[in-house]
Amino acid sequence: QVQIVESGGGLVRPGGSLRLSCAASGSVEKIYFMGWYRRAPGKLRELVAAINTAGTPNLSDIAQGRFTIERDNAKNTVSLQMTSLNAEDTAVYYCNAGDRDLVLLAPWGQGTQVTVSS
Repeated sequence: QVQIVESGGGLVRPGGSLRLSCAASGSVEKIYFMGWYRRAPGKLRELVAAINTAGTPNLSDIAQGRFTIERDNAKNTVSLQMTSLNAEDTAVYYCNAGDRDLVLLAPWGQGTQVTVSS
């Protein structure tokens, strides 16, 4: 099994930036992609961005032009740099990892809260 630890959330003003970090451990040899998801109040969890072992990013519409995802395969870490944040980005952000069949490998953790507010 893969274990995930997320960090970097917090309170940020509209228009501000925030960087989230995630580290995977355990059966990391199974990991093909790592990604960030989020669940806003009253909404379902959704994919924000993912990146595979080749470094190819997959950015959702909400991330295009504002967020950047980077991965360090040697350290089994992934980061999400978020800019131009707005209130709609307020959510709990979760990291996870998946295999080549796009099956998630880690149980969902508590995530990290991102609150965008003035």
